[in-house]
Amino acid sequence: MTEQNLTVRGVSDTARWVAYFRALETRRPDALFRDPFAERLAGEHGFHLANTLPDGNKHEWAWVMRTYLFDQFLSRAIQEGADVVVNLAAGLDARPYRMNLPATLRWVEVDFSEIVAYKEEILAKEQPRCHLERISLDLSDVTARRELFAKLDARATKAVIASEGLLIYFSTEDVASLAKDLSARKHFESWIIDLASPGQLKLMQRTTGKQLSEAGAAFKFGPADGANFFTGYGWTPKDVQGMLKTAAQHKRAPAELLSLLPEPKGNPGNYPWTGVCLLKRQ
Repeated sequence: MTEQNLTVRGVSDTARWVAYFRALETRRPDALFRDPFAERLAGEHGFHLANTLPDGNKHEWAWVMRTYLFDQFLSRAIQEGADVVVNLAAGLDARPYRMNLPATLRWVEVDFSEIVAYKEEILAKEQPRCHLERISLDLSDVTARRELFAKLDARATKAVIASEGLLIYFSTEDVASLAKDLSARKHFESWIIDLASPGQLKLMQRTTGKQLSEAGAAFKFGPADGANFFTGYGWTPKDVQGMLKTAAQHKRAPAELLSLLPEPKGNPGNYPWTGVCLLKRQ
């Protein structure tokens, strides 16, 4: 690979980076989840990103905890009757292929056309466990996404939205706009997001985020009021799980970070916190 190919070329490349960590987790005898497709999806470029970006491999535990928590929240929503999963910025997620899902479930993935095409090529011979649809769309196109949300809402009875790894790349105004667009849909009942505190956002911007910013994938969103940010846009936080706390419960937390526990109550502020949150439409 050339030096140029070893760098982040855009936000879509982060999907390969995340898939690499899913592949590492899958190899563990005590894996919290298994993704037999992750290594192929990550490819050589995903491996090199993790091992050449500043701190690219340092926070493997956090990426794994994020995947695990999204798995848990999604499984719970489906058990509670969700008939449609809308995965925004789906990246190289392989959940429709690896999770235990009802065959009647409709799973809709939305992402840039280039990531959709790459994923379809890699998984062309695989069979998803539910009805899977992929849609190429730039979610910053407000008109197009509103049209899509309206169509999906009309076909759903109880939909759960997932936006793993998306919001941090949006400005505060863009997140607010997306939150309002989602809450306007009658059948979009729950939304699973990941979130960083302002303190964690600053740390990320100084390390890996610097190179990502140069590639047009800057880290931007870390609200001071945490998950309560969404209450003004039609959503109520129902379950908030910190990644470090979850990692400690599963004996995955780095020893040097255990001093940060217990996590602060209320808004984390400058405390370096990341978590996964379940929001319910008001």
